[in-house]
Amino acid sequence: MTGSDLLRYGRVHRGVAVLAATAAIALLSAFFGGTHIALPSIGSGGVTSGVPFRHELPLLSAVFLTAALDGAMSAHDEMGASAMHQFRLKYCTGLTVTACAFSFSAEALAVGPEAGVVFVRSLLIWLGLALLSVRLLGHQLGWIIPLASAFFLIWYPHNRWDWTSNSATDLFSWTVAAIALSVGVAGTAATPWRRKAFLRR
Repeated sequence: MTGSDLLRYGRVHRGVAVLAATAAIALLSAFFGGTHIALPSIGSGGVTSGVPFRHELPLLSAVFLTAALDGAMSAHDEMGASAMHQFRLKYCTGLTVTACAFSFSAEALAVGPEAGVVFVRSLLIWLGLALLSVRLLGHQLGWIIPLASAFFLIWYPHNRWDWTSNSATDLFSWTVAAIALSVGVAGTAATPWRRKAFLRR
């Protein structure tokens, strides 16, 4: 497929809207990410705690990226041949790389390169979980599993699983990112016709 084909595909699959939304989230984090979200602490007798706004914003970017899989042609894409699935993979990869690059740049300029890396890592983890949620629950519910994981991180911060707070070089968090993204991509590739073909073997 040519570049013009990619542009037409992007128009049908909300490419401009997705990139605009993820760019807005990156700028929101850059300007207001240091603001703490006030939350009541469990067993604290009414004392509130908070987490920086930027820790949770990558979740929104991840869910917005899954919108590229939905749209008027989503059912057709699911039934497409291997060439169509490869094209969709390249398109979604391009959107993700662009969103990650802009997010990293905004965070790096506003806070520092390490904050940019952590933001991108969080985005990739939540993207994997959002893709899994889309496969299990449908296109409109890609936010369910990421939001469930966010509640865990908010109420039990600064533990080994808290990829939003761990350092940019934390190997465990990057392992979680690789696993989450792999599971999400595999879930996206497991279209109904592919599952039926696999079960017939």
